[in-house]
Amino acid sequence: MSSRRTVSLVTLGCARNEVDSEEIAGRLADGGWELVDGDGADVVVVNTCGFIEAAKQDSIDALLGAAEGGAKVVAAGCMAERYGKDLAEAMPEAQVLSFDDYGEISGRLDDVLEGRALVPHDPRDRRTLLPISPAERQDSDVQVPGHGGFDPLPEGVAPASGPRVPRKRLAGGPVANLKIASGCDRRCTFCAIPAFRGAYISRRPDDVVREAEWLAGQGVRELFLVSENSTSYGKDLGDLRALESLLPRLAGVEGIERVRASYLQPAEVRPGLVDVLAGTPGVAPYFDLSFQHASGPLLRRMRRFGDRERFLELLETVRAKAPGAGARSNFIVGFPGETEEDFAELTAFLQEARLDAIGVFGYSDEDGTEAADLDGKVPEEVVAERVDRLNRLAEELMAQRSEERVGARVDVLVETDLGDGTYEGRSAHQAPEVDGSTLVRGTGLAPGDIVPATVVEAMGVDLVADAADRSDAR
Repeated sequence: MSSRRTVSLVTLGCARNEVDSEEIAGRLADGGWELVDGDGADVVVVNTCGFIEAAKQDSIDALLGAAEGGAKVVAAGCMAERYGKDLAEAMPEAQVLSFDDYGEISGRLDDVLEGRALVPHDPRDRRTLLPISPAERQDSDVQVPGHGGFDPLPEGVAPASGPRVPRKRLAGGPVANLKIASGCDRRCTFCAIPAFRGAYISRRPDDVVREAEWLAGQGVRELFLVSENSTSYGKDLGDLRALESLLPRLAGVEGIERVRASYLQPAEVRPGLVDVLAGTPGVAPYFDLSFQHASGPLLRRMRRFGDRERFLELLETVRAKAPGAGARSNFIVGFPGETEEDFAELTAFLQEARLDAIGVFGYSDEDGTEAADLDGKVPEEVVAERVDRLNRLAEELMAQRSEERVGARVDVLVETDLGDGTYEGRSAHQAPEVDGSTLVRGTGLAPGDIVPATVVEAMGVDLVADAADRSDAR
């Protein structure tokens, strides 16, 4: 075998998948693989998404596209884990890896390169791999992406003082995702994620802080904390307030200017967490709240908690402490049993909620979920019509919310120099990739600066702002 083995990584799906790809990259770099972009790699690893039907189709298209280029193709990630040998049988163009293979992924790719077929795994419920009791999970030796790994790390992957999990950044820039936990213990009837991501397990706070320090040394200025459910962080460590303690520690890491939490379950957002998110210097007053709907009866069918009144009370509490706080959420339209009255309750909630970002998804049955067997299925044409109505309303409401910010002062993290005194970045209420951006007009700025600016114009979810004097940039 040639000493030079090249691999290209294609990442689909969410920020959690992006972190997993950087772990894969770190392990492969340690194994002597050379990471390359685009065509010409010996092996292409597609980190797939298995969340909803559209994401699965994107993953299939990526696998087929990689095979057309002549490289050997490997499917990793959520869809590969979820379907295992079934995916291998349906797509002979690709070899299939499980999360269990990540610790030995360099050797697995050596097998692929040498023409030795991998034995794909039987799909199974990964929730059964960890103890039922959260308190017993930390001592498990189950392979979970983003947990465990080398200790100390091999030279060249990350410094010995860095994260125990090998990680190699695949993209530069002043923002990086940081995984704080994996899996989920909730039993939402529409969601298949817990079955293939497994039960909830937190990373230990000291490990998270070490990785934050390492990322700061890589030029990162904003940490975007990711997990399937950030508000459960620490429950398996015996500390339900662990996130409240972790956020100030991360904000205090030298070089880190902003910390942002994602995916908060409304039913688990405690008053103390609101206080920390709304009032801690260096922590973005940003509330990514997983509402999913606003009709109480329909939420019960989803096996979720809350309703329009409770959700509005939560938002009111947040804004009383931080008037400029950002708030976003996703919503499922057409869930089995959704009536026009339920849909009207959702639209009324959105009209009152003043959310900065709104994601709308039409319901579709997912393999292995309880909702797939529920009665009261909404006809596809009705789902599509409601999605269209809600999307149009959401665009209007998000634009109105942006208009409310005209004249306000915002702190913008500069990410790109567009030239001619214009820079693109994000204000504290804007998360990476999903919530719009802010164009800043100023001079002498650079990526990584956080500059105070005044909003002068709104363009949909995007803002235009004039920077303050350069001496105020951090």
